[in-house]
Amino acid sequence: MASLQDQLLNAGLIDGKKAKKANKEKRKQANVDRRSKEVKIDEAKAAAEAARAAKIAKDKALNLQREEQAQQKAIAAQIKQLIQNHSKPKLDRDSKTEVEYNFTDGTTIKKMMVSSSVQRQIVNGILTITRLEGAYHLVPTMVADKIAQRDDSFIVITNTAPAQEQEAEDDPYKDYVIPDDLMW
Repeated sequence: MASLQDQLLNAGLIDGKKAKKANKEKRKQANVDRRSKEVKIDEAKAAAEAARAAKIAKDKALNLQREEQAQQKAIAAQIKQLIQNHSKPKLDRDSKTEVEYNFTDGTTIKKMMVSSSVQRQIVNGILTITRLEGAYHLVPTMVADKIAQRDDSFIVITNTAPAQEQEAEDDPYKDYVIPDDLMW
């Protein structure tokens, strides 16, 4: 295949003198470039390198985001497994012996039908109310602490044992005892 210069010569668009002059200028420039210690920067290579670096940074950010999502999904699966494995079963359900236990979930008041022994356990801080997929579950407080370490949004209510509560010294109502089984 002939070079562009040869094709132009054959077509008669340029003459031999102009072709020789162009070759001579090209060789001079190559010689100057080779002898000069100045590094010639190729803009196309620099732009390609910058684009490659930007793509690498974008890929790292996407990978980090995917890892965070995978980690959040794993934590949610661990919490789900903890709640399902340690949820107190609702055995011996007898509507005659069950009492309402009222609690707040955010800004709404909810109620749960539980036996009186389970109600005492909730009040004394032995059991904790958790929320999973729109349903409320009772789990031991030790398990609820593990859940809270991972994500405390699953914990609805955790009572502290009455012996652990500290009363404020300047509380004007400290002489009035509020019963634990108060129905409201």
